[in-house]
Amino acid sequence: MISPSEIRERMEVVGSDEHHVGRVDKVMGGEIELAKLDFGGGFKHHLIPLSWVEYVDEDKVRLTMTADAAKAAWTEKH
Repeated sequence: MISPSEIRERMEVVGSDEHHVGRVDKVMGGEIELAKLDFGGGFKHHLIPLSWVEYVDEDKVRLTMTADAAKAAWTEKH
């Protein structure tokens, strides 16, 4: 399991296909909130569960699914 402390603000989130999903705004509980002001996120806050994270390196959060699959399954913050 990935530790939330490994994930930092402004890190790029990419799918397993290396395509851009968004940028980290913050980690809240078991979810990553993506930055609203990001073209990949359609200028809305989206939430993705930490369980989707495959690994974290110096500047990137890589998911276990493709970018399109993540965007189809993420939730929009209201």
